[in-house]
Amino acid sequence: MQWNLRLRAAERGIWKSAHMRRLLADAGLEISAGKMSSWWASTPPTVRLDELDVLCAVLDCTPDDLMTTEPDKVAARRPKSSDSANGDHTAGHQTVVAPRLTTTRPAPPL
Repeated sequence: MQWNLRLRAAERGIWKSAHMRRLLADAGLEISAGKMSSWWASTPPTVRLDELDVLCAVLDCTPDDLMTTEPDKVAARRPKSSDSANGDHTAGHQTVVAPRLTTTRPAPPL
């Protein structure tokens, strides 16, 4: 995901993280200076949904405005199988896993 907080904030005339932090606090979201700094400087590893709600309310935007998907990065993370590396294109098929039914547990007491 690409994090667009600074861009959305700039569109609203918010140029400093301290100003953004005050606006969030006024809206009921108290966050630490360190957390605000991490949100402001780069893509945060996590954002809680209630935090996202307040961010969107303060910036008058939607989550889609704050985050942009990056499908190329997802594709790059997929493990390369040895079969596909050797030119076997059937390796891309998914294996169906079926549950095993066993009777090794004793029956519950009556």
